[in-house]
Amino acid sequence: MLKLKMWLSSLFVLAFMAVPVMAGNNDAKTENESAANATSAAATPAAASPGVASPAGDANVIALLGVLVKKGVLAPAEANAIRNAAPTTQFQALVEALSRKGVLTASDLSAAANPAAQPPTVAAAPVVVTEAVSTSLVSPEPAPASQASAAPQGAPPPVPPPAVVAAIAPLRVLPVDPPRKDGLNAAFKMGPVKMTPYGFLKATGVYDTSNPNGDDMPFPGIFLSSSSILSTGPTEDPEFHLKARSSRIGANFEWPDISPKVTLTGRIEGDFEGNFSEVDNRDVSSIRSSMFSFRQAWVRMDYAASDKTDIYFEGGQDWTLFGSSALPNLLETTALGYWYGDIYERSPQFQLGLVQKLGSSSRNFKLSPTFAIMMPSTGQIEKLGSLSLQGQIAQAEREGADSGRPEFEGRLALQFQLDKAPAVAPAQIFWSGFRGKRTSIVPSSSMSSGPAAFAAAFPNGFTSSSTMYGNQLGVQLPTRWLTLVVTGYFGGDLRFFFGGQVNTFFTDTGGLSGVQSYHTLDGGPLAAAGSPALGCTGTLSEDGSTCSGSVLIAPERPIRAFGGFVNLGLPLSRWFHADPKGHNAGWQLYLHAGKDQVVRRDLLNPNAGAAANILAPLPLRMGKLAALTLYYKFNAFASFGFEQSIYATRLDPSFGGLGHYVIAGVNSNEWQDHRTEFGPIFTF
Repeated sequence: MLKLKMWLSSLFVLAFMAVPVMAGNNDAKTENESAANATSAAATPAAASPGVASPAGDANVIALLGVLVKKGVLAPAEANAIRNAAPTTQFQALVEALSRKGVLTASDLSAAANPAAQPPTVAAAPVVVTEAVSTSLVSPEPAPASQASAAPQGAPPPVPPPAVVAAIAPLRVLPVDPPRKDGLNAAFKMGPVKMTPYGFLKATGVYDTSNPNGDDMPFPGIFLSSSSILSTGPTEDPEFHLKARSSRIGANFEWPDISPKVTLTGRIEGDFEGNFSEVDNRDVSSIRSSMFSFRQAWVRMDYAASDKTDIYFEGGQDWTLFGSSALPNLLETTALGYWYGDIYERSPQFQLGLVQKLGSSSRNFKLSPTFAIMMPSTGQIEKLGSLSLQGQIAQAEREGADSGRPEFEGRLALQFQLDKAPAVAPAQIFWSGFRGKRTSIVPSSSMSSGPAAFAAAFPNGFTSSSTMYGNQLGVQLPTRWLTLVVTGYFGGDLRFFFGGQVNTFFTDTGGLSGVQSYHTLDGGPLAAAGSPALGCTGTLSEDGSTCSGSVLIAPERPIRAFGGFVNLGLPLSRWFHADPKGHNAGWQLYLHAGKDQVVRRDLLNPNAGAAANILAPLPLRMGKLAALTLYYKFNAFASFGFEQSIYATRLDPSFGGLGHYVIAGVNSNEWQDHRTEFGPIFTF
């Protein structure tokens, strides 16, 4: 290895000295000679070795690349990346690659920068490239013949302008296509790490015909008025909001690695949808001081086992496999249709996946099975109006973590090119599912408040658990005429994924007498239908000292739900053959319908009592959403969006006296909000 480094260092110094000499000779040529040479080159292009792309740029660098590939110093992909760089940057790219691999040291670079201090060298004969450099992984797509012939020799072909308006691509978060090594077009570098920021600035004005909760985003019909939780007062409670907290910023990363088969990428992303600051200097104005919070923060390692197989590992916070594999295109992104048929989450996870290319069909079929362990999260909170830190951590996260095991999620996706027309994204069909467990712990100190017979049966306290599960099917079908996204799901305790109309679980007390609910270790709620409970299978004495049967833990059962959405995107500009470079190239229309519904038998289970819904004694049965969204894209960076939508929550009318709302003094079992939103979006 030492001899190899010495040989390469000498070769590098020789090349470095040759560059200015050749440059000087080129400068000495007359303009007529340059024109003649260019004409001659265009008429009789140089023959390339079989399997080798025609070299462009500095001839010495190209020659060195072939030798370094043959010696095993550079991988074919790395060599091609350097060869495809601009001619003025090829030499520097080679220097950086050899420095990263340790072939060139700081002293070598210093010596190369001062060639006059080196002993005289004997000019070497030109090195001939004798080994083919693979272009299968990193070479750019070839330009059309007309474009390639017009490009000056020695320069990369220009990128052709778009011939048609691009079809609508789904708002996918499904990474079936693996990242390409050295594929990140870096905006800048932090040492050897490439980084490209992205994001958008978004400001919208919103008018709601009815918004009793006072939120700037749609929320299920849970009215928290102190006088009557089901009444909007004398009016429908209209509201107007302006907000900019949906703005988002993020960055993509790529790290170098010596193996040509390994690609290291990552992402960090956040928005201003967090809490609102309340301090001395912002107490009154806290409404405009929303906090920045993380959305995604993950790293991913891809191993190209072959040209058809990619194996990857990902760790960090990313979209969940269940519920997040397809998203609707809506202007309202604070909630994005949650509780109304769009289930999704972002969660800390470890993910292991495979991308397998199937055959050589022009449809480009790819199959991607993925498995992940997730942070166990239950989504249970005591009351929406009193979220303390304890309520968020202890209830939402602790009861999942108390199960002592992660949440398991899986996804199987098939990707293929449905429409072969230009500028159409591939289609995807997928299944995803999850299974988790939540556990409530009742300590012995809580047993003192119940019957003595129960305390005697469980002197050290007890635990009570329920399962969480779900399955989802979905398709994303982009074509040149329209893009259709359809998903459907079914599961139990989907509250963490914004499904099931904010229901989670209930405590089934059927067949038990003398039922007693208990506080959990984390101070959980004390409610007949939402807390761990004990009961007697026989008769409990009046003083609670004896049970004629057995003392049992009342089972906790998940409340089941189902739903989904249909999102149809229509590329209006492509329909009418708009100029892809003009101001009318980005007209898009979306039609959306979604529904989230609780299984009625669970909602009306008599063993759950009146508090089956953990938030409040509300029989929320169904959430429905219909929306029309129109986008006008002024240019590549600025767009305007308009959205008209109807959000509705329906109560079950047979649930006692709580089966109706009072909307502006009129009884109804359905609350509706007709929402209008408009605003600009600037991307970067």
